[in-house]
Amino acid sequence: MNTKETKDYKYTGHIGQTFIYLFKLFRIFIFRNDWKVLPMAAVIAGMVSMVVGKGLFLTMEGTLQGAFALSCVCIWNGFFNSIQLICRERPVIKREHRAGLHMTSYVSAHLIFQMLLSAAQSAITIAVCKFSGVQFPESGLISPTPDGFIAELFITLFLITYSADILALMISALVHTTTTAMTVMPFMLIVQLVFAGYFSIPDILKDVTDMMISKWGTQGLCALARYNDLPAVLIWNRMVAAGNVDLGGIMKLSDVMRMIEENGLKDRVLSELGKATQNAAYVSTADNLISCWGHLAAFSLVFAFLTIVFMEFIDRDRR
Repeated sequence: MNTKETKDYKYTGHIGQTFIYLFKLFRIFIFRNDWKVLPMAAVIAGMVSMVVGKGLFLTMEGTLQGAFALSCVCIWNGFFNSIQLICRERPVIKREHRAGLHMTSYVSAHLIFQMLLSAAQSAITIAVCKFSGVQFPESGLISPTPDGFIAELFITLFLITYSADILALMISALVHTTTTAMTVMPFMLIVQLVFAGYFSIPDILKDVTDMMISKWGTQGLCALARYNDLPAVLIWNRMVAAGNVDLGGIMKLSDVMRMIEENGLKDRVLSELGKATQNAAYVSTADNLISCWGHLAAFSLVFAFLTIVFMEFIDRDRR
């Protein structure tokens, strides 16, 4: 008489699988040289600091350029972190999913790991800016201390990096090859840059900026930097460059500029020029900063949810 033996197999639960894959990601980070993204973040931050650091947090124009550049740095870091993570091991994930892998656990491990990586890159960016001599404001919008400003700057940079990171993770879950992922990444980066609100765009496309990480990142950084309270120097500098203009044969423009400086009116003129070029979107209030944080956090949640959805259908992929 034949007897059929049955065995009860105990599968690892959701939390256990999350930690298994989290430790796997740390091993990959070390042994596949993925750790190179950290020194790369330092190099990029250093280049940006050299180019726009002189006017950052000091003048309107320098702050807007610096905020836009820092947003670009964070988005680049986030994209580069995870754009190939899922698609490069897609066949392995398929086999493990059929063997009992929970996609929520797999994606959760990535979310936790990328959170830590984004935090490290944000801290490195701030440290490099500080080392490069960028002058930070003396207080934040929520906390009236220098440490408060650094903490709020860290949160802003982290949310920009992390939301871009999870967007790239979602793309990696959607595409099927690393080649496709690396082809899509530059296009997504260009879209983020064009619709950041930094460049003039047609009115019909302005609503598109609300869906951009770059827009809320730049807005949050400008609000934190007190953009509307800073002097505007671009017009003054251009007038100085055009100093040889003859004003009706009486004097030259350079003479007028010199008279303004000799009478101690330059700071007042720069301040008035700043008031004339204020931007309501960059108002320096805690509510505005928190609103920017909320939008960036919401992006991360939506991208994370869509990543799980795409991964749940991985078995239907026959390619």
